[in-house]
Amino acid sequence: MTIHDYHIILWIMALMGLVVFISLYFVNAGYGKFRSSKWGYSIGNRLGWFLMEVPALVAVAAGSIGMEANWLQLLFLSLYAIHYFYRSLVFPFLLKGKSRMPLNIIAMGAMFNSMNAGLLCAGILRFPREEYTDPMQYVTGWNFWFGLAVFFLGMYTHMRADHTIRNLRRPGDTNHYLPTGGLFDYVTSANYLGELMEWTGFAIMLCNPAAWMFVWWTAANLVPRAHAINRRYRQEFGNETVGKRKRIIPYIY
Repeated sequence: MTIHDYHIILWIMALMGLVVFISLYFVNAGYGKFRSSKWGYSIGNRLGWFLMEVPALVAVAAGSIGMEANWLQLLFLSLYAIHYFYRSLVFPFLLKGKSRMPLNIIAMGAMFNSMNAGLLCAGILRFPREEYTDPMQYVTGWNFWFGLAVFFLGMYTHMRADHTIRNLRRPGDTNHYLPTGGLFDYVTSANYLGELMEWTGFAIMLCNPAAWMFVWWTAANLVPRAHAINRRYRQEFGNETVGKRKRIIPYIY
């Protein structure tokens, strides 16, 4: 694959993301709050999340084999891997309850995670920015430290929000609750806000087209879903209870 081919693939992925973004305002992906039998056969949430997220780790490892890398490039790959280590090997096994996930959702997610990891590996190792060859100079740039700070702030936000959602119910309780506390007082999908912050920080840090494509895909998936969740909460708990909480970006949307 040449760098020209690589950029064509990124543009195709970006256009596909636009289709996903528009579609998800009309169709709710059938997992979590919106799980439905119309999405086909499903399996337990824990195994489902593991199978959907672990391909990202496998693809990063496979894409790195035989490639030369300096410590800066390894840092970029490690930050990506830390997120997916949490999502595939920690998060699923902290889940409570007996919710299920459709196999076709798992397959689509696993396919995207594999492709995305491969494109990021290529952008970091095979077609890197020239600036990556001088790590000590690169880390003096504002974008590196600012992006790194946003990445870790997003990771903290994401993990804290996950913890809040997991602990809304006591054992045996099947009632639904509106998450509160932290950024949940400003948006109804603080977990999605945290993930969007993570990958925006990552892209700022890398200044890499594949990383920005990933931000676009993250938004394409999560922004419409945050809209649907906000609407569901307003139907379930009422506008007065939800109040002025936005969907995913405080005070804006």
